[in-house]
Amino acid sequence: MGPMTSPDAAPAPVLLHVADGVGTVTLNRPDAMNSLDLQTKEVLVSVVAQVAADPEIRCVVLTGAGRAFCAGQDLKEHIEGLKSGDEGLGATVRAHYNPVALALATMDKPVVAAINGVAAGAGASMAMAADFRIMVDTAGMNLAFAGIALSCDTGSSFWLPRLVGMAKAKELLLLPRTVPAAECLELGLATSVVTAGDFPGAVATLAARLASGPTRAYGAMRRAVAFSAVHDLAEALEFEADRMNDTGYSADHMAAVDAFLAKQKPVFHGR
Repeated sequence: MGPMTSPDAAPAPVLLHVADGVGTVTLNRPDAMNSLDLQTKEVLVSVVAQVAADPEIRCVVLTGAGRAFCAGQDLKEHIEGLKSGDEGLGATVRAHYNPVALALATMDKPVVAAINGVAAGAGASMAMAADFRIMVDTAGMNLAFAGIALSCDTGSSFWLPRLVGMAKAKELLLLPRTVPAAECLELGLATSVVTAGDFPGAVATLAARLASGPTRAYGAMRRAVAFSAVHDLAEALEFEADRMNDTGYSADHMAAVDAFLAKQKPVFHGR
């Protein structure tokens, strides 16, 4: 599934493949290290919204084609825009990066970033929006914004300090470098690090497990964790109570209770 092209057309910049409840979104500009030009950003906004809204997709995997996950903003296009007097980066941040970041972080299903190569700038930020980050051992992350005299975007100021702490976050932002996969694991930027040979299987195994799980409960927990980050304890407890009420009437919960009483393993349908 996903954007289709004729044999003579340019390849689609973002691909979507749906199978067995898993929607795999692939950034598809391998010759440009999957950097984000305007066309790619516009398609990505649409595809991410599509997978978020599709009830048949119960887990989303975000990855890149070729040797990179995503190198961030396409700087060649950006330079051309500066010379032509375009609206500036704030316009594309609001129109493209922010909607993608928000959708990845708030959709009611789990998200896996399958980091097959370097994740830089907005690419690293999108990876941090996911619930799980599986990295190839040759991959790395680079919060590259300061290297080109820019501030940070796509939620990096929100997720980075929550993952690595305030002091380390400022270090990685102000003194950017490519953080190798092993260090990403130590810092909490990666969930797991695997070899290139093991990478496809590790991603597929995790995605399949999540896609067969209690999707509504996953979504509720994602929202509860996000809510608690910016609210006090009393408000977080009340939010949790509402989510428990919602999931307590779900078909998956009823099935799980019946399975427990019958001493069987529950089968979830995401409802």
